[in-house]
Parts: sequence; structure tokens; C-alpha cells
Amino acid sequence: MGSGRWDYNAYEAAEAYRKASGRSAFDYNDRVLSRTPRNQWRAHPDLEPYGVGVRESRDSAEHPTSLAISVLFDVTGSMGGVPRVLQTKLGDLHGLLLRKGYVDHPQIMFGAIGDAYSDRVPLQVGQFESDNRMDDQLGDIVLEGGGGGQMRESYELAMYFMAHHTALDCHDKRGKRGYLFIIGDEMPYPNVNPQQVSRLLGPSAGRGGQAGRAERPGRGGRGGSATVPIEDVVRDLTRKFDVYYILPEGSSYVGNDEVLGAWRALLGQNVIQLDDLDAVCETIALTIGLAEDRIDLDGGLEDLRDVGSRAGGSVERALGGLDTRRSGRRPSRHHTTADPAVRYLRSQGADYSYDSGYDNRPESRW
Repeated sequence: MGSGRWDYNAYEAAEAYRKASGRSAFDYNDRVLSRTPRNQWRAHPDLEPYGVGVRESRDSAEHPTSLAISVLFDVTGSMGGVPRVLQTKLGDLHGLLLRKGYVDHPQIMFGAIGDAYSDRVPLQVGQFESDNRMDDQLGDIVLEGGGGGQMRESYELAMYFMAHHTALDCHDKRGKRGYLFIIGDEMPYPNVNPQQVSRLLGPSAGRGGQAGRAERPGRGGRGGSATVPIEDVVRDLTRKFDVYYILPEGSSYVGNDEVLGAWRALLGQNVIQLDDLDAVCETIALTIGLAEDRIDLDGGLEDLRDVGSRAGGSVERALGGLDTRRSGRRPSRHHTTADPAVRYLRSQGADYSYDSGYDNRPESRW
């Protein structure tokens, strides 16, 4: 996986074909949800996590310095529109990364997150791709739209998979972490449930698991014995990825202090509030450009104007604080005390000050 190059003409041709044939960009989802009883819903085989040893981002002669970029999004409730926006703007994301020189050899993976306690398809994970197969991945995602209604979804299970079932040459060969963006509006469960790991990932899918392909058991499948605290999952995950959580406007819990506080406690400054879902691709691209030190925020906003994007205002509001902290300018006292998520954490007794120098490197946190 990860070979080939993105072809914008092929992307547009595929879109034109779908329109001409009356098919949506999410044809697999449409067929599964309309023609299959709910108890038989399954992830597309290309996104099925069960029995997967590792998803790989590898160097090649064509891509000698691959960089792994992952985008996993909540597809429950009000978040179901996220993949549709990503699909329509996928060309913009890849174009910005490459044409503006933010990344030389991106390999992009998409995945979807639901609720392992209530959904039929709570985790879907594609492959790292450099060409138009990433468009196919998006089109094969099941948009179940479920969720448990308790302000938590199974983000912790998705992060567990990314921590222990991915292999990245950028990290293994060059010591450079990949990027993981989680787009959602609720909190993770506090622990990874071992029965869910066994049922959804496979009976031998422990940390660093190399489980072979096997037939999925029934929903009552059990295995393992120890829960894994979410803090341990994040510690392992951030050794391999720079992890960002994006909370977009229009979702159910936007502005909720408890949700923001939970993610701030886990990811610190890398929690991004976005006031326009249509700006999500540009936000991801500029976040990477900033982290790679290829641009500053002003330069990134100029790039957006150059490509005709109207997302600059939303991106500036979303990334302004992040850019300030990365540039070494300490936030003002007013800024520190004005963050409601930090106030919430402190009201719960947490001695927490993410904006006093924390930079999301594992060694600075644990």
C-alpha cells in the first residue's frame, strides 16, 4: 500500500461518473443500510479491523520519505456529515499538502468511529494510501449514525488500534511521528474494554498484536482480562503520532466544557475548535504545515487565498492559539484563565496548565 500518486483528473472523473450513474460517493453505505438487516451490517472488507496485524505506511522508491497522516472521524449522530465534507474536499486537502510543499510524500488513511457498546460497525480503518485509493476508502465507509447517547463514543478503541496496529516507516526509520486527527464531539470511554478488543480486533490482538485473519465471532465473543486506561493508550499513541482532536461547530456537544476538558487533559494544546465544518480539510492541511515548520499561520492563510479557499477566517480562529504556542510566544494571562475547558478541569480538582509550556511530546508529559 502507499504506492502511486494522487491524480486530480481521475478524482474528478470518478465524481462525474457517479453523478451520471446516479450513485452517491458513499455507495457501499447506501447499499448496506438500505438492503441489509441491521444485524448483518458489516464494515467493508477493506476497512474491517478484525484480524488486522498492522496497517502500514512504508517508504518506496516512489515515496522515499513517506509521512503517515490519519483522519478518523466519529460517524454517530450529528457527526455523520463529516465524511461527506471530507469526500468533497479531498482533492483540496491533498493539493494543499503537495502543491504548497507542506509534505513531500503524504500517505493518508481514513477511518470511522462509533460506539462499541451499541453500534454494529463501531470501528472502520482503511490503509495508508498515496493515490486515489484514499477516495475509494471514504466511499466504502459505513455511516451508521448510531451512538450510545451518553456523551461518550469508542475513541479509546480507535486510539488503541492506531497505537498498536500501525507500522510507520517515518517513525521506525527516521524517528519522525506521523499525524492523527480525530474529528468528534464526545468523550472517549475511560478504559479500553478487553472483550471489545477481542471481539472487534481479534482474539490475539493485544498490544503490538500480529493477529492473522480469522472469522469474526458473534457479538458475544470474549477474550483478554485486563482493561487498559485511556491515559496508557494515549501515552503509547503519542510515541508514534502527533494527535489532534477537532471539535467542529454544529455537532451535539460543541462548547461543552466537560468534553473539551476531557480532551485537553489527554492532548493538551492539540484540541482544536472549528466553527465551520467545511473548513476541516484546510484546517488539517495548515496544522500539518505549521507542525512541519513549512509555514507560519500568515503564510498558510495566504496559501488558502492563493488556491481560492474561503476557509481562511475559520482556520485562523481555529489555529491562532496553536500557532502562538508553537512560535514560542507565551499566551497571555487573560488567555489562560479564559479557557472554559481549563476552568472546568481545575474545578474538578485537576492541577492542570496545558498552556504553560506543554508541547505534546510524550517525554514532556509522562
